[in-house]
Amino acid sequence: MMNRCVENMELLKTMDKEKFFYEYMEIPMKCDDNGLNLYTLQCTNHILKPLAENFGIDVSDAAIRESVRCHNRVCELIRAIGDFRKEENPRITGYEFHIITLATYAAPQDMLIEKLEETLEELKTREPEPKPWFRARVMVTGAEIDDPEFTKMLEMCGAMVVADRYCFGSMPGREQIEIRDGETALDAIARHYLYNNHCPRAMGPENLRARKLYVYNKAMEYGAEGVIIESMKFCEYWGYERAQDSAWLTEGFALPGTLPVCQIERDYTCAASGQLRTRFQAFVESLEIKRIQAACLLYTSPSPRDMRRSR
Repeated sequence: MMNRCVENMELLKTMDKEKFFYEYMEIPMKCDDNGLNLYTLQCTNHILKPLAENFGIDVSDAAIRESVRCHNRVCELIRAIGDFRKEENPRITGYEFHIITLATYAAPQDMLIEKLEETLEELKTREPEPKPWFRARVMVTGAEIDDPEFTKMLEMCGAMVVADRYCFGSMPGREQIEIRDGETALDAIARHYLYNNHCPRAMGPENLRARKLYVYNKAMEYGAEGVIIESMKFCEYWGYERAQDSAWLTEGFALPGTLPVCQIERDYTCAASGQLRTRFQAFVESLEIKRIQAACLLYTSPSPRDMRRSR
């Protein structure tokens, strides 16, 4: 399909800019040495060489290492800002964090570092509202969400987005890149993104289970009471993954506790916002009911002393 897309761009002459170019890459679907070699070669031929030839961009190892340094600093700041969402009464909303994260994917990173440092220092002294404004804590996982209005609509329904695992989100993707001794910066980048990838296109039973366990562990770490799993229409990978995630998170792990799940299939835009709002409100109410039931069970459960007396 991608091959045909490029052919159409060439036939229809959709871009007449002098130095405009487009490339498509063959991405490995398994994490092994062959996949890593293929990934590195594809990045060299379809990213670095065209950038150097068309725009004279420095693609030397030294330049890439400097880019990695900037990237790692941005990741450090984003993760520090995102950690505030772990608080019982977070001082930053999921909507605010979504906007900040999207900015780091779109703007030159060396220009963002100072702004992110200022934001982090401001958050350290920001006082949260006296009483939590939200009714439930949720994690959102699934396909790409590059529209912060989606997160805003979800939080208007009473759900605080405390963790995000989707394309253009912060998990995974904001782990620092380690350049090991004896490898080039490009090798380190390719290895990092190949082996830290949590996209459903990464095949193999080990990846299948690891993706589910990653979501579960992050939901526990950030105190999420439920998980919203979304997929875009016509995305086959996430269509299957959404159904599998729901089964694994509710009954597939031999771990203490289960996570309530809300599955949705959405358009690229929030055109069906009315239907989504109804689903989100119902999910938030179900989480509140579960919390009340757990509290009542804890309150009515006999103490060890009472159980000994009954004997």
